Amino acid sequence: MKVAIVHDFFCNLGGSDQVAAELHQLYPDAPVYTLLVSDRNRQGALLQGMNITTSFVQRLPLARRRHEVYLPLFPLAVESFDLTGFDLVLSSSHACAKGVIPAPEALHICYCHTPARYAWDLSYLYARRVPRLLRGYIALVMHRFRVWDVSTASRVDHFVANSRFVARRIERYYRRPATVIYPPVDTAYFTPGGESGDYYLVVSRLAAYKQIDLAVEAFNRLGKPLWIVGDGPDRRRLQAMAGANVRFLGALAREGVRDAMRGCQALVFTGKEDFGITPLEVQATGRPVIAFGGGGALESVIDGISGVFFGEQTAESLCEAVGRAAYVSFDQDAIRHHAIQFDRDVFCRKMTAFVQSKWDEHLVTDRQQPTGES
Repeated sequence: MKVAIVHDFFCNLGGSDQVAAELHQLYPDAPVYTLLVSDRNRQGALLQGMNITTSFVQRLPLARRRHEVYLPLFPLAVESFDLTGFDLVLSSSHACAKGVIPAPEALHICYCHTPARYAWDLSYLYARRVPRLLRGYIALVMHRFRVWDVSTASRVDHFVANSRFVARRIERYYRRPATVIYPPVDTAYFTPGGESGDYYLVVSRLAAYKQIDLAVEAFNRLGKPLWIVGDGPDRRRLQAMAGANVRFLGALAREGVRDAMRGCQALVFTGKEDFGITPLEVQATGRPVIAFGGGGALESVIDGISGVFFGEQTAESLCEAVGRAAYVSFDQDAIRHHAIQFDRDVFCRKMTAFVQSKWDEHLVTDRQQPTGES
């Protein structure tokens, strides 16, 4: 069985990139096709050992720093990959990877992190970030992308979703069922250690849709220490509104992130995410999560056991949840036990079994196909 892996791009490394790397660990001989790789990630540990083929987008001006400006070219780029001769195609998709064109006889399984959010439920938010004169053009681009996105769902034989929340979105936009297999969490690396400090923690890319401003506003009111790990286009705005009790640590190495998690009172998770590996990484260290009660967090956090939820995405609701969490006697062992259920080994076992079962079905179906002319 000759396998190919297709991933959107390796730019702002996050959970989807970890899943793509884990798929490569399962199929180490499989080449990896991706639209582009940013310069800072090409030599990173995550991509070591991969035989990577990039698209023409890699060679376009500024693409490795501002790849999003080339969104109108993404469908053309992913369709340009020649997958002739591959029996199994595994796509890791949150943008366009699922739209790759497999060989007619190949089996295509898509691990869908989410239908492209900038084209669907968050399209209005992205439109606000462009000048008014360009909004009509952006609306047309998004419309055309949505048409392509729906039409290419038929190129996928089986969808795997990273959460029940995403499975429902796949059903809504693509009218296709999806099997839920949660993404891998490295609980062997994220372990308890040391005493907790007095600060609360945010670990996130600093983008508007992450709604980190809720955390900044809430902790401005509370006066409690808040550490923010991560970088992104929203950092300058967030720093301008932050009080002296809010520290911006920027992007940290993996060890620095783990140390910050081990020492926090709790992780603050403000967005409505598709799933979110970060809350489970902090739970693996034995620390609780204060999360918005929506999206994938409802599947990764247990209210009153491994964290608390706040019901509205407002500073008031978050402040109330922080106060409530202070009176919960969290059990570090119980929190970690919950996180271990999402360990890498669990992902690998379930994903391998799913692929094998669908491959076996594919072989049976292929043998039953009529041959020759009638």
